[in-house]
Amino acid sequence: MKQILVFLLFSLMLVWLMFSPVYRHILILRQAMLQKETDYLLEVGASGAYGYIDGSMLEASRERLVQVGFNRDELTYTVTAQSGRDPMDPDRPLPRGEGLRLVITYPYGNLFGVDRLLGISSPGSSDRMGAVGMKMSEYVP
Repeated sequence: MKQILVFLLFSLMLVWLMFSPVYRHILILRQAMLQKETDYLLEVGASGAYGYIDGSMLEASRERLVQVGFNRDELTYTVTAQSGRDPMDPDRPLPRGEGLRLVITYPYGNLFGVDRLLGISSPGSSDRMGAVGMKMSEYVP
């Protein structure tokens, strides 16, 4: 009985060591893609040509993230302005110097399922990873 228990524990530890780098790599890749998309949207939205981030920009962003493996329905975007104005209104772009803030979040899902089986504390499946950015608008009316 003791040998079976040792074998099971050893097997579980071996599987964890083999697959741990794989899901950590997925986590790092997802986080990097979220941050890259956040930076890109802020660069475009806060540029002198726009001064806002509207629904079509967010939809294009969703398409780009779906192409690299994200689930469209689980992506959450939050766009805010430093002054409290609506930063998604193309008719009233944010003036130069006003902050445009973007947050994109995505759930961890079952990425840490192996850790939970081993008793290692990890984010829950309902917790979300995210990327945050803020850029000053360059739009001049």
